[in-house]
Amino acid sequence: MSVQEYLEPAVKDYADQAKATYSAPIDTSKFTGRGFVAGEDPLQTQAINLAQQGVGSYQPFLQAAQTAQAAGAGALGQSASTIGGLGALTGPQAYQSFMSPYQTQVIDATLAEYDKQSQAGAQLGQYQSDVLGDRAALQAKLLSQGFNQANQLAQQNFMNQGSIATAQQGLAGAFGNQMNQQFGLSDFGRGSMGQDVSALGSLGALRQGQSQALLSADQQAAQTGAYEPYGRLSQYGNTLTGLLGGVSGQQYQEQAASSPLQSALSTALGIGGLYGKIFS
Repeated sequence: MSVQEYLEPAVKDYADQAKATYSAPIDTSKFTGRGFVAGEDPLQTQAINLAQQGVGSYQPFLQAAQTAQAAGAGALGQSASTIGGLGALTGPQAYQSFMSPYQTQVIDATLAEYDKQSQAGAQLGQYQSDVLGDRAALQAKLLSQGFNQANQLAQQNFMNQGSIATAQQGLAGAFGNQMNQQFGLSDFGRGSMGQDVSALGSLGALRQGQSQALLSADQQAAQTGAYEPYGRLSQYGNTLTGLLGGVSGQQYQEQAASSPLQSALSTALGIGGLYGKIFS
């Protein structure tokens, strides 16, 4: 019996298997589709919700800072107005505003009483001269007292206005500090929220990557199972061809797949990094 005759049943068996195998369509739904894509991890959902809440979270702080800025500008304006008015409180005429409106009446009444008392005395020339001198001295004393009192009041008012201007400047500075504090609170709040989003997103991405690795492994196993008959028939046919003295065809090779876990984790790390950049 020749080799050809001996292998004829095997060749017929190969032909029957090949016909049956290549005639049957491959059900690609067993290793393709959305079922092999890992869904969003709960931690990722939490990170996304938190990030959405953080959008515009700076607005209350910005409004508070704008209010403080406006109040500070108003205080500075008042201070400038107060300082500008200090010029009118200096100079040789500054005391006049603080002279008592009743000063003239007081002086007139005092001198009238003095005149009345002096007229009761002798009418001698020397006595009249002394009386006039005393009267002038009394008038000068009264005027001097009024001037000194008005001058002291003017000085005190100048100092008071200066203190008010300083207080207004201090108030403006306080509003400025408040404005900066609002900005600082806004930055701190968004920074802290960004760290939470980054942590939740990164952890969720890692868990999603693990789930994706398992799905990818299942997908790879299903695909390998679907194409396994082709590889087996290819090897069977090449063996028969070699035994019959022919040239073996190219061995069927399934496309090499990368490590599902490595691929999934690499993707997860990339996605996780995006969460850290949301509020950075």
